[in-house]
Amino acid sequence: MSRILIIDDDKSISKMLSNLVGQMGHEATSRHTLATGLDEMVVGAYDVVLLDVQLPDGSGLDILPQIRKSPSNPEVIIMTGYGSVDGAEIAIKNGAWDYIQKTDSPQKIILPLKRVIQYRNEVQKARPAAVALKLEGIIGNSSPMRACFNLLAQAASGMANVLLSGETGTGKELFARAIHENSERCRRNFVVVDCAALPETLVESLLFGHKKGAYTGADASRDGLMTQADGGTLFLDEVGELPAQLQKVFLRVLQEHRFRPVGGKKEIQSEFRLIAASNKDLDTMVANDLFRSDLLYRLKTLTITLPPLRKRLEDIVQLVLYHSARLCRRQGVATKGYSPEFFETLSEYTWPGNVRELINTIEMSLSAAGPEQMLFPRHLPDHIRIKAAQTSLMQNQPVGLKPENISPPSDTLPLFKDYKKLAVQKAEKAYMEKLKTLCAGNVRDACRTSGLSRSRLYDLLKCHGLSIQND
Repeated sequence: MSRILIIDDDKSISKMLSNLVGQMGHEATSRHTLATGLDEMVVGAYDVVLLDVQLPDGSGLDILPQIRKSPSNPEVIIMTGYGSVDGAEIAIKNGAWDYIQKTDSPQKIILPLKRVIQYRNEVQKARPAAVALKLEGIIGNSSPMRACFNLLAQAASGMANVLLSGETGTGKELFARAIHENSERCRRNFVVVDCAALPETLVESLLFGHKKGAYTGADASRDGLMTQADGGTLFLDEVGELPAQLQKVFLRVLQEHRFRPVGGKKEIQSEFRLIAASNKDLDTMVANDLFRSDLLYRLKTLTITLPPLRKRLEDIVQLVLYHSARLCRRQGVATKGYSPEFFETLSEYTWPGNVRELINTIEMSLSAAGPEQMLFPRHLPDHIRIKAAQTSLMQNQPVGLKPENISPPSDTLPLFKDYKKLAVQKAEKAYMEKLKTLCAGNVRDACRTSGLSRSRLYDLLKCHGLSIQND
C-alpha cells in the first residue's frame, strides 16, 4: 500500500481524490495550504504528492523542489486548473512526475497515479544494497551535492556515456575519476584527453597511435590514448573545444569503438567507457552550429550538472577544513584554527572560480598567516574582504540611504554591474508599491497578481521598507 499526500485548497476536490485513492487500495492524507503540506512532509513519509498550483499562501511550484528533497523523496504530480506552457516547463525541470490540468472527471488522475505507484514499486525492487562511494577529494553534504552523488552512483553502476556539465572549477574531473573508481572498470586505465590542448598536427597519432615509419620521426610503433583506454574509461575534458573536423572523427569512433592507427593497415578495437565534460552550454553550441548534434546525443546518455559553489555555501566550512588540513600536511606545518568571522567572510563572497578559487584562497591565507595559529579575515585576499564589507553595509543601511536612492555625480559612472543592480532595485520597489496599491493591501490578491509566493512577497516588501496590513 502506498501513501499519497494531497495538497489542494479545494476541500471538495481533496475529498474526491481521497476517495479515489482509497478505492485503489492506498492511503490518502489531505492538506490545504503550502505551509501545512510542508509540515506534513516533515512528520510523514509519502510515496506520491498530488500538488495544486494555486494555493492560499502561494504557488505549489515554489515548494516542488523542497518536496522532492524531503527524506521520503516522493514523486509529485502537479494539478492545475489553468495549465500553462511555462508552468509545465518549471514543473518538469524541478522533478515533477507529471503536469496535468484539472477536469470535471477525476478519472483523469487514475492512470498517471497508477503509473507513478508502479514506478515507485519497481524502483524499490531494483534498488541495490547501499554501498559507500569512493569520493576522493569531493567534499560536500549539501542538497545539490547529495543529488549529484546519487547520479554518480547511478553512473558508476552502469555503462552509459556520461556528460558532466558545470562552471570552471566545480570539480568535473574529480567526478569523472570517482565514476571510474566506483565502477567495474576501476582496475583498468582512466585516460584523460584534454580536448582544448590537442595539437592539430599530431592529433590522430595521439588518439589512435601510429606504426613505425608512419611519418618522419616515427622510429617505433606507439599506442594512442584510445588503445590505452581499452577496458577502462576515456575522459574527454572540455569536449566543447573540439574543432569541427575532430568532432566528426570522434563520432565514428564512439559509434564503432574501432579506428585505424596512423600508418596501419587494419582497424583495431577499444572497448572503453566514455565520460565527457564541458563548462560550455553544448545545446546552445548545437543551435549555433558550433557543435554536432549527433555527437552531443552520443555524449549525454546521462547528464550530471555540478552546482557552482555559490549555490552550496553550506559546504564551505567542510571544504575549508579538508583542504586546509591537506595543504598544511603538504607544507609540513601544524593545522590552523579559524575564527567564526573567517567563515562568515568566505560565505559573503560569490566565488566565480568555484572550489578551485576557494582552494587557492585557502593557500593564500595560510601563506599570509605564516606562523600564526589562527586564521582571521585579515588573512584573506583584499577583494574577498571588500565584498564582505560592502555586503554588510548594504544590509545595515537605512532604507532612505540605500544605493537605489543615491544618484551618482554627473561626471562619474559606476561599474555596469553596480548600475544594473541599482536599476533592478528601483524597478522592484516601484513594482511593489504599485502592487500594494492595486491589491489594496490584500496578501492573497498580491500573490495571485504577481505570481510571487507569500514568503517571497514579504521578503521584497521588507527589503524596500514596505508592508501589507490586510491579509
